[in-house]
Amino acid sequence: MTSATRICVGQFVGSHGVRGRVKVKSFTAVPESLFAYGKLSDESGARTFALTMTGMGKDHFLAELQGVRDRDAADALKGTRLYIERGQLPATDDEDEFYHADLIGLVATTADGEPFGEIKAIYDFGGGDMLEIAHAASGKTVTIPFTRAAVPVVDVKAGLVTVEPPAGLFEKVKPTPEELAEMEGGPAADEAVTSEEDALAAPEAEGDEPSGA
Repeated sequence: MTSATRICVGQFVGSHGVRGRVKVKSFTAVPESLFAYGKLSDESGARTFALTMTGMGKDHFLAELQGVRDRDAADALKGTRLYIERGQLPATDDEDEFYHADLIGLVATTADGEPFGEIKAIYDFGGGDMLEIAHAASGKTVTIPFTRAAVPVVDVKAGLVTVEPPAGLFEKVKPTPEELAEMEGGPAADEAVTSEEDALAAPEAEGDEPSGA
């Protein structure tokens, strides 16, 4: 399995009680969907988890795990991210819709067709979705707003993403590990967006709401 075909849908964030229950945060559009995908795996794909929801916290769920029977075992899972295969996501209702995950690994080009860099991730730090791109020429990691102005063309089926880098782009610094940790997964992992309407909406719009679904 490769990371490009797998979607992060949640993360263990702690233990609850002494009998091995865990706290798990969902990154899915409908939080309860985390429990509808069947077995989840860790980032490496080497370990799988079967979760049974037992309750809810303020911003997380409580769950039981097969084989986890005490607090120490539950605590050991803290920070583990949970993944599903891209193929487990439902088909989109519209041919123009796509999942954010479909962009990962695509090479963005400039308007004149020059390679700009590979899309590595999509984040939302509170001001709208951002594309993280490994810039081809400099080797630097840069982020650009996922808006119509900065990303005028998105054609997932053709593997085409065109970017118009904003002025002063290379003065920006890659988000710190602390900022990435605060994001805890970015946009909803399993909600489709429409290339012409939602993905390139104005920054103040909600970044991951489908217009055709």
